[in-house]
Amino acid sequence: MQTDSSTAADFDGAAGAMPLLAAAELQDHLMTVTNDLERLQRLLDDAGEALSTHFFSASSQTMTLLSNSDGTAASDGLKQIMQDIAAAITALQFQDMATQLIAHTSQRLRNCADQLARDTFGMDDEDGVAVVEIAPLRPNPVTQDEMDAGSIELF
Repeated sequence: MQTDSSTAADFDGAAGAMPLLAAAELQDHLMTVTNDLERLQRLLDDAGEALSTHFFSASSQTMTLLSNSDGTAASDGLKQIMQDIAAAITALQFQDMATQLIAHTSQRLRNCADQLARDTFGMDDEDGVAVVEIAPLRPNPVTQDEMDAGSIELF
């Protein structure tokens, strides 16, 4: 039986092993996705911080106006604004859950990339065996998948 030498050279001698070039490309994609998720997390953190600041400022100003109101229809409007702000702040709590999910997913992807590198590229050297961080044990840190009133714990 004749074997194609270029294909055989790509395998590391193990049956069913991934070709080196394909493994390198897959690892690169995993690291790119991980970096994108980390950027997304920073963007969400910045947006969440800005929204919190503005919501709490609007809430404070509305409370001041409400305390100075005289019970007119404007007071009812201010009460509605306070309810809307409270609902927006509750919705903002989901930013924290999204951040947890992004961090969890990023950690799992990095673990896959590290395992791939260790197993394919033999990342052991004179300093010892390559250490791959343990993947998260739980499949998902966030079980919430929709936002219903009263369905989250506020913190």
